[in-house]
Amino acid sequence: MTRARLILAASIAGVSIALAAVSAQTPQPPPMQSILAGKKFTPPFKGQAEVEFTKPVTKRDKEMVVTTMQVKNTMNAPLLRLTIDETWYDKAGGLVTGGKGVVNRIEPGEVATVKIETPFNAKMSANNYNFSHANGTVKPHRVEKLAAAGDKEPAAKPASATKTKKK
Repeated sequence: MTRARLILAASIAGVSIALAAVSAQTPQPPPMQSILAGKKFTPPFKGQAEVEFTKPVTKRDKEMVVTTMQVKNTMNAPLLRLTIDETWYDKAGGLVTGGKGVVNRIEPGEVATVKIETPFNAKMSANNYNFSHANGTVKPHRVEKLAAAGDKEPAAKPASATKTKKK
């Protein structure tokens, strides 16, 4: 029995010495560097945001009702998880069904297209849209057309071109 204890103690001592030798030879890892070093990072907008959107276009596609619209971020910071919930009601005002469209990140001045798919129900009569984002509420403003931040509005005709000659 003492011989077994002696062999066990010698084995533990040998493994300890071997581990110490291996750990002494392990090279140090390179220093940590930030993955955002040198990159411009704008923190997301928090609070009540304002967006512009175009008139929604709703079409039935087999057993789905598909609504598409364009939205533009008019804030000075990106919006995260811009969500548009579409709720459908029957003629009596009762809730029928709903769908959701999401834009994960929309930069300032950027225009994105949102697609909302909702299962078709014969009772669908009227709908409503609720806008929100990951860090607050959204106040939407409907506009006729959207232009991205880099786009320019078409120039009007010069005043001299619109005048007619008098006789």
